[in-house]
Amino acid sequence: MRYIIDNSHFLAEFSVKHMMVSTVKGKFTAASGEIEWDENDPTRSWARATINARSITTGDEKRDAHLLSADFFDVEQYPTITFESTKTEPKNVNKYNVTGNLSMHGITKPIIMEVEYNGQAKNPWGQVVVGFSARTSINRTDFGLNWNVALELGGVLVSDKIDITLEVEGIAQTSAPFEVESSVSK
Repeated sequence: MRYIIDNSHFLAEFSVKHMMVSTVKGKFTAASGEIEWDENDPTRSWARATINARSITTGDEKRDAHLLSADFFDVEQYPTITFESTKTEPKNVNKYNVTGNLSMHGITKPIIMEVEYNGQAKNPWGQVVVGFSARTSINRTDFGLNWNVALELGGVLVSDKIDITLEVEGIAQTSAPFEVESSVSK
């Protein structure tokens, strides 16, 4: 069954070590996409999503402005981050390895996400919805996000490893009585 990502029930969160001693978290708040979920044969399932890179927030306006700049995401040149799955493999009950291509900052690399299928329900408006949780880690320098500062006592200001978690709810296209607005173009 085909589902569209419900942006109001979507979370793309990341965390990164700062100065080698603390963790900074942030999130992207605008996404669109679709999921084809085959409950009978999950290996035939796929997903594609687009995140509006301008929707980044870390709770600090100066840091957010720096992340939007050419030092990091360079949103003037690369306004979106995309993911398109290429393979879904079962791990154990309701858990899968989903391989796909992540495109960010003009670079596309394959990644593997650990995905958990959280089930299906019907919302109060009669729409069939499905939920997934996912996690992965990437090296930001693989995507050209190279800015950093060496620290006086050793180490760097921003670690290369980025941990990513996703919470995704999709609305079945066949049961959606109204169009879900895409906030990626905003």
